[in-house]
Amino acid sequence: MDEIELFRRLGLALAIGLLFGLERGWHARDEAEGARAAGLRTFALAGLFGGVCGWLAPIAGPIFLGFALLALTALVALSYWAQIRGQDDLGMTTEVALLLTFALGAAALLGDMAAAAAAAVAGTALLSLKHVLHDRIARIQRFELDALVRLAVISVVILPLLPRRGFGPGETLNPYELWWAVVLVAGLSFLGYVAMRLAGARVGAVITGVLGGLASSTSTTLALSQLVRNDQKLGPLLAVGTVLAGSVTFLRVLAVGTVFSPQLFDSLAPPLVAMAVTGFAGAGLLALSAGRQPRTETDLERLSNPLALGAALSFGAVLVVVVLGTYYLQLWFGEGGVYAAAAVSGLTDVDALTISVAKLSRGDLALSSAAMAIVLAVSVNTVVKGAIALVIGGTGFGLRVLAVYAAVLAAGATAIGLGF
Repeated sequence: MDEIELFRRLGLALAIGLLFGLERGWHARDEAEGARAAGLRTFALAGLFGGVCGWLAPIAGPIFLGFALLALTALVALSYWAQIRGQDDLGMTTEVALLLTFALGAAALLGDMAAAAAAAVAGTALLSLKHVLHDRIARIQRFELDALVRLAVISVVILPLLPRRGFGPGETLNPYELWWAVVLVAGLSFLGYVAMRLAGARVGAVITGVLGGLASSTSTTLALSQLVRNDQKLGPLLAVGTVLAGSVTFLRVLAVGTVFSPQLFDSLAPPLVAMAVTGFAGAGLLALSAGRQPRTETDLERLSNPLALGAALSFGAVLVVVVLGTYYLQLWFGEGGVYAAAAVSGLTDVDALTISVAKLSRGDLALSSAAMAIVLAVSVNTVVKGAIALVIGGTGFGLRVLAVYAAVLAAGATAIGLGF
């Protein structure tokens, strides 16, 4: 590399050390001079040391960099041993940060500068968030940790092991996709719990509703209904999140359908936009109504199952039945079974049906018929979500959701009547 590039990289290595040193120096600002394990100058020198070693590594060989890190580790270990003698504080944060500073300094010379700088900022942020992170950890309950571990097992361990190809009739049963539905329901259940735990029930319900609508409003409805089943006081607030999820779905379906068939937009937009606007208005009214309800336990102390794994597995079983039913309807009735397939698909999720019908609309299927099939699917799906809210979440919660969804369906029917 030329001299300008070398100085730029050495400057970054020094800046990384200064960044870490600034945070560590401020953290130990009340300690007496000489009592600090490492301060601004030490971290700056460690970053620059890493940069110089990275500069010399191509000349002296890669083993040189390893010996340099080993030497610094020995010095840090010796300093740590001296610090803990006669002290009760056994923390190693500063020592680990010092080693990281050296490594990032070397990376600034040998690797991508942007990545090294980003890692330095991330590391400094973790150091500065000590009290926030410790406070959050202290508030975590045992069942919440167990739920997080279970979610990690079903998503990170089991899901990648499943085959991503179809089995059974028409190869319609894809183990990966079916288990992904289980993970989605369980994950949204946990997401809803965490969002409400961090932001409070009101804001958490809105966050979960919007994000859930972008992923799967059916799964979101199932997850939020499970939370309401555990604590009925959450019903008025979670009804807002449930309706928001359903309303976002209408816009998501419109976007998906338009991507696969742009000419479908004019026929599909009027009913779906009308349904979305009505749903958002209904969610607003539910939010105003919930504001007059008695104060809810926003810390969710009464909830003991943030990961509704049983409900997620039940959803997966139902999904298998619906997938097979849709396959046979299409097989037996051909194009005449499009509406029947749309109605059946609406029992679970509408994305697959939307894509399929949008592709057909580029061929022999009329645009009006394609739009009607998609609206039928989302309408059936809306009814199903209302039924889920009623059966699982209870009467009070279910009636709130169904009242808005009745207006949504009426708005869609009106738009269809005017548009077609």
